Order: sequence, then C-alpha cells, then structure tokens
Amino acid sequence: RASGYNGTSVDDISAATGLGRGSLYAAFDGKHGVLLEAMGGYFARLGQGPPKMLAGPDEGALERLHAYLLRAVHGVSLAADVPPASDRTAATCFAAKMALEVGASDPEVRRLANDCFSVVATAVADCVRAAQRHGDIDPDADADDLAFLVLTVIRGSDVVGAYGHSPDRLTSIAESAFALLPRPRHQ
Repeated sequence: RASGYNGTSVDDISAATGLGRGSLYAAFDGKHGVLLEAMGGYFARLGQGPPKMLAGPDEGALERLHAYLLRAVHGVSLAADVPPASDRTAATCFAAKMALEVGASDPEVRRLANDCFSVVATAVADCVRAAQRHGDIDPDADADDLAFLVLTVIRGSDVVGAYGHSPDRLTSIAESAFALLPRPRHQ
C-alpha cells in the first residue's frame, strides 16, 4: 500500500484481502502479524533471486554484477516469482521500506530486514570475489565493502527514482558506480 505500514489500517487490509477483521486477528494476530508474515514471504523469495542471478563461474562474474546493478536500479524485481513493478515507488524494496518506516522501533522488523539485506549482500560479495578470482576486480579490494557500495547505489537509486528522475539518469548512476569498481593494477 502506498501509504505505508503506519498509514494502513486493519480495515484497509481487510478490504484488500477480503478477510474479515476477526479472521485477520485470528490468523495473524493483527496488523503487525500481517506485516511479519508478508516480510517473511518476501524474504523467502528475495533469498532466491539475487543469489541465483549472481551465482556462476568466475568467468562472467563481472558481467553478472553489471546486469544485476542495472536491473536493480530500474526497479526490476530481483525476487524469484515476483513480476516487475509497474511504477518506481512500488519497485522500491519492500524490506528497505519497512526497515526505514518501522525498523527503528520494531526489533522483529529490524531483524527480518537485516536478514534480508544480509542474504543479498552475501550474494553480491560472492560475485565480487568471483570477479576478483577471474582478474576483473582488484584482488586487494574488500569484497564486502564493494558489495555494500553496490547495494547503497541501488537503494539510493530507489530514492532518486522515486523523485521522478528518468531511467536514463538511473542508468547513468549505475554505470558510473560500476565504472568506479577497482580494476586490477597491471604492472
């Protein structure tokens, strides 16, 4: 829902799902339970998408990382079995939205969002390591730091895109970030 967690009532959830208030409380223990269930489902799907897209032989790792970055900054769903979003706001990572809106005050949401981020960060870092082994990225660079850099560019592009900047601008941002990845020093 565009109004976020705090702007969504149990009645809104009931209307959207066709379930009565009593059924929602019985099945999920209210709005918070629905959120945790939705985040758990999203996390399970997301846990499959990026690792699958980024995994593979060392040869081609840099190209997979590039493709991942471009898809992600354009809001193309990277979670398994989730169709591409029709607008930029809807494409922004659900876990990131909930972490920002609710995570500071809700330890369960914060834990789920951190778990979700960790799976994606690990997949990106593993792809960076594969590119390092193949000689496409400087082997002395910290793969975990580079993974966080890539993910920061992706999350930042969510904000830039939400403010209506063009797909060309998002591509330019992604390409600039990709070009900044440290290449091996040739002697």
